[in-house]
Amino acid sequence: MAHFAELESKTDPTGFTSDTHLVVKQVTVVANDVTTAAGPLGENDKHVDGETWCKNFFKKPDTNFKQTSYNNKFRKQYAGIGYVYNPSKDKFLQPQPYASWALDGSDDWQAPITFPSVIDDGEDPVVWGYHIVWNETKYNANNSTGWEATKSNDTSDPKTVYNWNGSAWVSE
Repeated sequence: MAHFAELESKTDPTGFTSDTHLVVKQVTVVANDVTTAAGPLGENDKHVDGETWCKNFFKKPDTNFKQTSYNNKFRKQYAGIGYVYNPSKDKFLQPQPYASWALDGSDDWQAPITFPSVIDDGEDPVVWGYHIVWNETKYNANNSTGWEATKSNDTSDPKTVYNWNGSAWVSE
């Protein structure tokens, strides 16, 4: 089966910028036997005839459709609702998770601070781990911090919060 993402032009759905993006509204499955100029759709990835077929079938002549690969064979990754299609890169990109994060050379979102290297107690087998999350508010207040964590075995209420200082976890 072929999968096509229906795209709509929207102002940055994250609200981080005022840029306009092509955002995935929905993904539709189309039979592989749909005829294209180059043969059946199932044998012709990214063929424009599949996009035209979607426009005609759904009676949406002014809507953009782009084929997406369920197996991530092309256009970077399978398009999900809310993903952004970047026409200059011909890729589907995940939504930007935080305003401070930037795309790396592989078009994956990366935090401005490297993910912590300490993720558990270091025992073999592991007894407890850190539940690690990004805190944009902390990063905006102090650009040398942003990762915070709680321990999986912490039963206190509230749980102790730890901040990553670049080499170790420090409790608040």
